[in-house]
Amino acid sequence: MLLLAVTAVEKIQTLPPAIWLKIIIAITAFILTIFLFRRVMKMNKIIAAVIVFVVGTVVFFSWVYNRNEPAFLTPFVSRIAPFFPSANSYASKQGSQPKP
Repeated sequence: MLLLAVTAVEKIQTLPPAIWLKIIIAITAFILTIFLFRRVMKMNKIIAAVIVFVVGTVVFFSWVYNRNEPAFLTPFVSRIAPFFPSANSYASKQGSQPKP
């Protein structure tokens, strides 16, 4: 059993620093999420719902504009994206000559 522990410790020591940074960021984000969730549960539910709605709307429209949504939402966003402006259409209009 000691041999397996040494092998695992050796493998952990060979991990690059970027991995450790990502692990620390993930743990911090998890703790922050739990802290925020507990604070929201103590708030007035209407105010919490408005905050969640505004944040969700901003994130959603950012996904639609930049088309960087998660892969599982791509079919849904593809259906509604033509109704909203996008970064690609804006860039193509900026590159074209104005109509006289």
